[in-house]
Amino acid sequence: MSVNASMVRNAGSVEEVHWQRFSVPFEYPVAFSRGVFGTSNPVLAELIARTEPDKPHRCLFFVDGGLLEALPRLKEQIELWCRAYADRIELAAKVMPIPGGESAKAEAAHLTAVEEAVLEHGIDRHSCVVAVGGGAVLDAVGLGAATAHRGVRHVRVPTTVLSQNDSGVGVKNAVNFKGVKNFIGTFAPPWAVVNDFEFLEHLPRRERIAGIAEGVKVALIRDRAFFEWIEANAARLTAFDRSAEEHMIRRCAKLHMKQIAGGGDPFERGSARPLDFGHWSAHKLESLSGHAVNHGEAVAIGIALDARYSVLAGLLPDGEEERIATLLQSLGFRLYHPALAGSGEGRRPAVLAGLDEFRQHLGGELTVTLLSAVGIGVDVHRMNPDLVCRALEWLKRREAMR
Repeated sequence: MSVNASMVRNAGSVEEVHWQRFSVPFEYPVAFSRGVFGTSNPVLAELIARTEPDKPHRCLFFVDGGLLEALPRLKEQIELWCRAYADRIELAAKVMPIPGGESAKAEAAHLTAVEEAVLEHGIDRHSCVVAVGGGAVLDAVGLGAATAHRGVRHVRVPTTVLSQNDSGVGVKNAVNFKGVKNFIGTFAPPWAVVNDFEFLEHLPRRERIAGIAEGVKVALIRDRAFFEWIEANAARLTAFDRSAEEHMIRRCAKLHMKQIAGGGDPFERGSARPLDFGHWSAHKLESLSGHAVNHGEAVAIGIALDARYSVLAGLLPDGEEERIATLLQSLGFRLYHPALAGSGEGRRPAVLAGLDEFRQHLGGELTVTLLSAVGIGVDVHRMNPDLVCRALEWLKRREAMR
C-alpha cells in the first residue's frame, strides 16, 4: 500500500490530494473431479478448509431444483458426505433448493432467500455458501454470498457444461432486473470451484450441447489449435464421448481463466470484453425469444452473426464464416430464430438494440470483439447497422436451405 500526495490548483488556491493505492492478491482453486459427493472423495472438503484444516467450517448448501428432480437422492448424499467429513464440514442447515434456469435470476426473492439464510443460520465470513447447479443458480447464490456480510466465502459446484467451461470458473455474479440481463451484480472471486463431470450425465441433450458454444467462442478468439480440435472431434462431442467432452471443458475453462488472470482487466473496468464475443446479440435474442432460446444456443447464433459481419467488414477472410457456421451446425445448433426478424425503432431489426444495451453494460464506448482470423479476436468500436442486417439475412438464407 502506498499513499502519494499531489498538488492541484482550485480557484487560485493550491489543494493537496492524497492517492491511496493498494493491491490485494486473488487466487482460488478450480478442480476437476468425479463423484464429488461420494464419501470417499475429499476434494471439496479439502478446498473448503484449505486455510484452516483443523476445524469444521459451517456450510450452507443451495442446490438447483432441476438437478434435484433428476437426482432425488442428492440431498441425502450431500448430508452423508458432510457427516463423513465432519472434522472439516459442519452442515449449518438442511440442503436448500433454488429454482434452476433463468427463473433463479429473474426474481429478487431468490437472492433475498440466500441473504436471509446467511443471517438466520449464523454464516460468517469464514463460513461457506455452497451452490450446486447451473450458471444461473451459481450467479444468484453467488450474489447473495457476495452481499451478505459484505462477502462470505462462496464455493461453486457447476453441474452443466456451460457453467463448468465458462461462467462457473469466472469472477462475476449477477441477477436480472426489469428484463435486463445481469443488471445487478458484483465481481467477487469464489473461494473454490469444483467441476464434477458426473453431473453432466444427467443433463438433457439440448442443454449438454448448448455448453459447447462457449468452447467454440473462446477457441475462435484465442486458440486456433483448439478450434481445429473441436472440428476434428465434433462427432465425439455430440455423442458425449467422455474423454472428448472432458478435454473440451478443461481446455475451455483454462482459456477463460487465462483471459481473466492475464487480460489485464479481471473486474472489467475498461470497455473490452473479449470473452463476450458473440454475446451482444445473444443476450438480446434470449430476451426477444422470451428465453425460448437458451444462452448457449443464442451464443452460437451470435458467433455466426459476428463471423459473417467480420467478413463483410473486411476483417476476416471470405469463407471462414462458412467454416465456422458449418462447425456450429454439425454440433447441433440452429443458426437463426424468428425472433431475429422482429422490428424495432425505424423498422430496423429489434436485435440491433442489443448494441446500445451492450454499450451501456460496458459503461464506456462500444467495444465489440470480432475476428481477424480463426483464433484471433480484434476489437472494434463501431458496428455498421446495414452490415448487421446483411449478416442477419445471410443467417436466414442459410437456415432456409437446411
